[in-house]
Amino acid sequence: MKFFQFEDPWLLLLLLIVPYLAIKGKSKELASINFSSLEILQTVRSARVDFLAILPLVLRLLAVSLIVLALARPQEGQKSTEILSAGVDIMLALDTSGSMQALDFIKDEKRDTRLAMVKDVVSQFIENRPNDRMGMVVFGSEAYTQCPLTLDQGILQSFLRKLEIGMAGDSTAIGSAIGIAVKRLKDLESDSKLIILLTDGRNNAGNLPPLQAAQTAKAFGIKIHTIAVGTQGKAPFLVNSIFGQRYVYQEVDIDEETLKEISQITGGQYFRATDLESLEAIYKQIDEMEKSEVKVIDHAEYTELFHYFLIPGLFFLVLEVVLSNTVLRRIP
Repeated sequence: MKFFQFEDPWLLLLLLIVPYLAIKGKSKELASINFSSLEILQTVRSARVDFLAILPLVLRLLAVSLIVLALARPQEGQKSTEILSAGVDIMLALDTSGSMQALDFIKDEKRDTRLAMVKDVVSQFIENRPNDRMGMVVFGSEAYTQCPLTLDQGILQSFLRKLEIGMAGDSTAIGSAIGIAVKRLKDLESDSKLIILLTDGRNNAGNLPPLQAAQTAKAFGIKIHTIAVGTQGKAPFLVNSIFGQRYVYQEVDIDEETLKEISQITGGQYFRATDLESLEAIYKQIDEMEKSEVKVIDHAEYTELFHYFLIPGLFFLVLEVVLSNTVLRRIP
């Protein structure tokens, strides 16, 4: 990353001399001499004469400004960051099944789908961990990798924004989602590998049982935090009918026991988010729990640029002296 700086910025205070020189130089132009008649002089004087009269002052002000800038030592820097130890490798497993369109979460007094709220919270979680490699698995009836592990937050955020309800089917393949995430993490040599699995249902699709997938994750040293999303009791869904759109309330069916056991097997924790505030608190808690000490070294190389200001400044100064004492010399 390139940047510009002054090594001694306090010397820029000397630029306050420039307005003083401008006022002082302008006052000299107001000096007068006695003359019998001004009519002839008024016909002779032109815009060219006005320009030539003020030219030495302009050159002097330019010279002083450039020399002061040179004294402040302008520099162009090239900054690079070297990460000496890797952070946590995290796979985000997100449920996009049909039940994620429930409208039981409220933000700013407005209802939105569970998935929309989850995307906002997960986006902030990603932003808070710039030194961790993260990837994303989405699941419904099927499970697949939406984004492989990457340090590029922009790419991951882009894939997160593209998530839609039902994009992987309307059922819930929790075991398959864990299996895909484990496949992405198992061969990595990182010290800490983590899956954060978020769902609002129970496993009813896929060929891999969730507990068997959890045992596989444990064998590869992968921890799984599980998050159950959904209000207690019934949740509202917006459906179309012959009378237009209306709310229909359905029971929230979350297999909490299985999610708890998945976390217990792998050494993770189980969380329950019943509203937006608790969901935000859960991701903040996970963020604090899974902090890794990342050693970062910043390198900076500087190129001195003072000569680009000093040389023109001296040139203008010499030019002003020469012109003031030759062709633009004033009458005493």
